[in-house]
Amino acid sequence: MTLLKVFNIEGKEVGELEVDSAFAEAQANSQVVKDYIVALRANARQWSANTKGRSEVKHTTKKPHPQKGGGRARQGSLVAPQYRGGGRVFGPKPKFDQHVRMNKKERKAVIRFLIGEKIRNNSLIVVKDFQMEQPKTKFISEFLNKQGITGRTLFVGEGNFVQVGEGEAAKKVSVRCDKHDNFVKSIRNLQKIEFALTSYVSGYDVVVAKNMIVGEAALEQLKEWLC
Repeated sequence: MTLLKVFNIEGKEVGELEVDSAFAEAQANSQVVKDYIVALRANARQWSANTKGRSEVKHTTKKPHPQKGGGRARQGSLVAPQYRGGGRVFGPKPKFDQHVRMNKKERKAVIRFLIGEKIRNNSLIVVKDFQMEQPKTKFISEFLNKQGITGRTLFVGEGNFVQVGEGEAAKKVSVRCDKHDNFVKSIRNLQKIEFALTSYVSGYDVVVAKNMIVGEAALEQLKEWLC
């Protein structure tokens, strides 16, 4: 077990929290971590870039000028790539489906490991909750300064699970709590600060963030999801 200090939103220490060894001591193969990040970045692409070749351009097939008599180089068609509006040579085409799939167990193992790395490097801070009476960007900025936090920071809050649909097709969707509204408004004008719900946190979010600030309830949800 690892003990983490718990702070309130004002930056004052209000207690300690025991973190399960499943987080603090989590390990993962470096190749699996790399595969996971590559898969996330590849799947974020649209793979929809498309250009028309000369055979696909809808245009007249008439020769631009007679073959002989003008002293100019012979030309066959206005859809040739040297003409404006002609087909592209070696332009991008949508390839086969290049989305990469990974096992759910591997995904969870990587996220566990990355969060564990933040804990071991003292880059993860636990906050009691993110409830604020009114939006105040200066308030959050002062909190970050008190904690000595600089660079890209990821705030993680707990979500409320709402059932959508009925019967076998029903599923639970995580939505933001109303108490987070003022907090989210407070961080909108701060650079390199992001907020995510536990069920929407990806390994890439954790990797690119220099620091993580997690709500106490959110940490418990992460444990239930990943362990």
